[in-house]
Amino acid sequence: MEPALISIIVPAKDAAQNIEHCLRACQQQKIDTSFEVILVDDGSTDETAEIGEKLGVRVIRQANAGPAAARNTGAQAATGEILAFTDADCIPSPEWLKHLIQPFANPEIVGAKGTYKTDQSQLVPRFVQQEYGFKYLRMARQERIDFIDTYSAAYRRAVFLENGGFDSAFAVPSVEDQELSFRLARKGYQLVFVPKAEVFHIHDVNFKEYGQRKFGIGYWKAFMLRWLPEKTFQDSHTPPTLRWQILFLAAVLGCVGLTFLGAWAWWLVLIFLLLFLASTGPFMRHLLPTDPGLWPIILPMVLLRAGALGFGLAYGLIFPPRTQPRTYTGLSPVERFFKRVLDIVGAVIGMLIFLPIFTVCAVAIKLTSPGPVVFSQARSGENGKPFQVKKLRTMYQGAENQVETVLEQNPLAGPVYKIPADPRVTSVGRLIRRWSFDEIPQFWNILRGEMSIVGPRPEETWIVAKYNDHQRRRLVVKPGLTGPMQINGRGELDMTARLALEIDYIDNYSFWKDIAIILRTIPAVISGKGAF
Repeated sequence: MEPALISIIVPAKDAAQNIEHCLRACQQQKIDTSFEVILVDDGSTDETAEIGEKLGVRVIRQANAGPAAARNTGAQAATGEILAFTDADCIPSPEWLKHLIQPFANPEIVGAKGTYKTDQSQLVPRFVQQEYGFKYLRMARQERIDFIDTYSAAYRRAVFLENGGFDSAFAVPSVEDQELSFRLARKGYQLVFVPKAEVFHIHDVNFKEYGQRKFGIGYWKAFMLRWLPEKTFQDSHTPPTLRWQILFLAAVLGCVGLTFLGAWAWWLVLIFLLLFLASTGPFMRHLLPTDPGLWPIILPMVLLRAGALGFGLAYGLIFPPRTQPRTYTGLSPVERFFKRVLDIVGAVIGMLIFLPIFTVCAVAIKLTSPGPVVFSQARSGENGKPFQVKKLRTMYQGAENQVETVLEQNPLAGPVYKIPADPRVTSVGRLIRRWSFDEIPQFWNILRGEMSIVGPRPEETWIVAKYNDHQRRRLVVKPGLTGPMQINGRGELDMTARLALEIDYIDNYSFWKDIAIILRTIPAVISGKGAF
């Protein structure tokens, strides 16, 4: 990586007990690249700021506004191209910064997440560490993540500032770090997990501390899910079994309340309790061989975890904070459900209707030019996640490697191209494109959940890499077989015109708009406008 100044930002409030150890560990990082350490004192009433000044780090004072605002203040003042974050109660390992910034040698990486470690020997802290370890194993299997905690985190400063940093609506330490990473991941920015970027932490020492922390996470997560509802069901950090445990425990408690109606309710209690226990199986298989001494507290802790998170979520939904949430863009869970139903039904019907046409086209392609019938190409899907889009091959074999030879003929402005008389297209391929038959295999992409019947067209990954931050908003939803571009000029639209249509589609989505676009696609295909 090119030598560049890295800014380590540590927000703190009344952290005199821990801050000296944290700052000294930050200053003693084993790394060749120059870096600065910034302590943002968030209205402390103790000697936190004075300790930072004595150690020679850069100290910024502000009135108490919460950790999210403190980190943003540090980011605004930072001089580094990369912002590294840790918390005042963490002790970074000597090579923490070296490992944390290593992924940024790849210019496409925007954020990185490290790990917690602890030296504590008590049962509850050991359980917490194993809980994190179980989640880390899951994250390590993923090429890109959507979840970054600030105890060990790094971001490109330009992208961080362009997206407004952490949301200061989170007035206390909670899920403000999750929210930022979710927001960036929606735009297709690549975030990665760096297991070796370790910081040592003092975990919860008893049941009360653990339960209070989980309740707070649940409460503020309910607030966040108001504008990021899709994260109710999945993220790269939370095991799916934990969501099931919350639901099963809620069902157990609900059925207990019905036991006065008869013995059948007790049977339901037993069934849901057994389902709860079964859902803990994967975590048990990880935990018991790793730290068998934890077995006496496993069941109480998993029950406490599910209960505290569940009650926190419920309380947050019923009594949300008074702070104003962000303006939400994207589809609600209900809209996502009905859109997925439409996709499945539409894809099945489409495959049946177009099977004869697909067969004729496949034979024609095979007889007139060498190469495979179906062409696969990497495209950016929802949240920028790459997938292999399927198309009937309409170009000569190897045409994908000849893009540079025809780009000068591109009449469109912006990071998109459409060549009206592309010499790489075969004679049969030209006819197939005229009637959009090359898109038939994408019904398979739709069934796989990679695409939708209606949405922005799937863009090539190298073009998405050229998007600015605003243009990345089109990655919030799944790409579509048809969409606003297809019924408004198709290949004749440049990036600005296409973007305006697609973002308007996302911001003003409705199920009936999808139906209208599907119906308008038929005359658009028949007209052939922009089909090249």
